Amino acid sequence: MTASKPWYLSRTIWASLVTILTAAMGLMGMSGGIDNAALTDAVLQAVTALAGVIALFGRLSAKDRIG
Repeated sequence: MTASKPWYLSRTIWASLVTILTAAMGLMGMSGGIDNAALTDAVLQAVTALAGVIALFGRLSAKDRIG
């Protein structure tokens, strides 16, 4: 991992941003237009978990350093 790449090409950065945004939406109570609060919470939790998995996969499969 000696080569550098721009931050916006990093899968880890994007997955982390999605994780942060979905967590913030959950904290602010945003439902995304869905009326059922339980369904909204489940969807936000699923998206957060998926973003975490993508972040982990991105870090493990990374070939270049962010620079």
